[in-house]
Amino acid sequence: MPKAYVFTRYGGPETEALVEADRPGPGPGEVLVAVRAAGVNPVDWKQRTGYRRPGESDTRTFPAVFGNEVSGVVEEIGAGVDGIAVGDAVFGNTVAGGYAEYALLPVTVTAHKPAGLSFPDAAALPVAAATAYDGVRQLDLPAGATLLVTGAGGGVGSAAVQIARALGLRAVGVASEGKKDFVESLGALHVPSGSDLAARVRAAVPDGVDGVYDLIGGDVLAEAATLLDDPAKLITAGAPAPEVEKLGGARVERARNSAVLDEVARLVVSGRLDPHVTRTFPLEQAGEALRTVEDGHARGKIVIEVTA
Repeated sequence: MPKAYVFTRYGGPETEALVEADRPGPGPGEVLVAVRAAGVNPVDWKQRTGYRRPGESDTRTFPAVFGNEVSGVVEEIGAGVDGIAVGDAVFGNTVAGGYAEYALLPVTVTAHKPAGLSFPDAAALPVAAATAYDGVRQLDLPAGATLLVTGAGGGVGSAAVQIARALGLRAVGVASEGKKDFVESLGALHVPSGSDLAARVRAAVPDGVDGVYDLIGGDVLAEAATLLDDPAKLITAGAPAPEVEKLGGARVERARNSAVLDEVARLVVSGRLDPHVTRTFPLEQAGEALRTVEDGHARGKIVIEVTA
């Protein structure tokens, strides 16, 4: 039987297991994909603890499969699916988990994988890169403006820096001192994370910043907000809406559509965006892959590869 990596209840790593699972069947508007790669994100382990996105109800049943983004080959299509056929290489967001040999994808958030895009790189795009793209577009800064990205060494942050650069913006990346070389390799000015962040940013960028894309929340978000003349140019994917709204900013508004996936794929193929898949794990080591992200020290993207 097909295998999947699941959590059996809300809790810690002790709830995780690699199990045999029935091959799912696609419903209307869905495609069944033989998974070739699955992206690993902080939201994955957070969901294991019971975390829900803002406005999301708890409809999860157990065992629940980890993962929110995959790439693979279409095995079956559901009713009402147009433009995608069996045998197509695709990538997208999942219906109910992706650390598995098979996964269901809604056709509305599924895109064709370009030939020049590898399966691991494609699997790294639907969550991190798409979130980065949505946020940079939401800020709508003019070419030449300066964007500050907090958490610039992670999956979303590193993508946001590169997308900003591709759109003609100057990028300033906040990350730990250990990620300085990485952030600078993305084309950003690095500012070390830590206390008194605002003072360090002002010293590094005397002419100020025009927008802030926050991925941390808390004190970092609050300090970054003081750097802006226009609080409407503050967005976050690292804090709940009330936390950022009291500062005059907003949550990132996710488009969650195929058009965004097509665009980030084009950026990768054109060489303007590197997903920076720094390490891959086989499905049998999905727990180790998840720990690498959960520990908070991962650089770039971690991906699980599934043998065809």
